[in-house]
Amino acid sequence: MKEKVLKAMREAGKPVLAGDVAKTLGADRKEVDKAFAELKKEGAIVSPVRCKWEPAK
Repeated sequence: MKEKVLKAMREAGKPVLAGDVAKTLGADRKEVDKAFAELKKEGAIVSPVRCKWEPAK
């Protein structure tokens, strides 16, 4: 799921909300939130704007 989330974020090309990623993937919001939490811990995603996320550079 983490790889799918990162791919969707890269394809968006801008900071996105977790809900937007869930809609894009057609996945459950709870699964996306869990993937976001893991990606945050790993430093794979960053938040340039409040509540929005993008892949770390």
